Amino acid sequence: MPRIDAHQHFWQLSRGDYGWLTPALSAIYRDFMPEDLVPLLEAEGIDGTVLVQAAPSDAETEFLLSLADRHDFVKGVVGWVDFAADEAPSRIDALAAHPRFKGLRPMIQDLPDTEWMLRPELDEAFRALIGNGLVFDALVLPGHLPALIELVDRYPGMRVVIDHCAKPEIAGGGIDTWARGMSELAKREQVSCKLSGLVTEAGKDWSPDRLQPYVRHVLQVFGASRLIWGSDWPVCTMAASYADWCRATEALLASCAAEDHAKILGGNAVRAYGLV
Repeated sequence: MPRIDAHQHFWQLSRGDYGWLTPALSAIYRDFMPEDLVPLLEAEGIDGTVLVQAAPSDAETEFLLSLADRHDFVKGVVGWVDFAADEAPSRIDALAAHPRFKGLRPMIQDLPDTEWMLRPELDEAFRALIGNGLVFDALVLPGHLPALIELVDRYPGMRVVIDHCAKPEIAGGGIDTWARGMSELAKREQVSCKLSGLVTEAGKDWSPDRLQPYVRHVLQVFGASRLIWGSDWPVCTMAASYADWCRATEALLASCAAEDHAKILGGNAVRAYGLV
């Protein structure tokens, strides 16, 4: 079974469409491109990746697809469209024609309205996403989980992957409200969860022990067949190296059977995103 990093980014600062990426984020305030990632993938025996958008622009999505065209290790791209735009359905149709375009990710965590995803004017975009067999990557925070539950129930045919375990408040020790929301979402079989992004939520003093309660919970409620591993590189490097997160993953999944381990580290990504 292939090993897949189901969540990584590339960016070039000169593009100018990464509004969130400022000099204050000194550890990642530089270009990150394929030549930076390939040695890390080779060192960890990773066969391919899912490249995920990091800017709310059509131009960045085209940039990511151009990288996928040139680099075989990029097995899939999750891009962005303006869901509220009149042309959103036709734009989604056009993107879906690319063989490596696998999903869409609005940057919901950055929007002030926690119920934005439920706005009626987004309906045609969601239906185009579903009609094209794409995945909805849910970039949400714990406060968005009630709306996400309603969205999933509104579109039962939509495949949903929750990014970064919905970013639980690990640094602050928050778990109960998050855990209830994730348990409820896990009851919907079309929903999967990415085991990614946790080191940055825990902060620089993270450890596998601090992450374990959160990983234990998602493993319990989603099961090994709906948990998908990703690195969130290079964002993860604000707290841990790529190798550090890979070593932590081994510790966090040490209790899993070999078959379940293989699913989480690659097989589930292949299935969820239709990777070849």
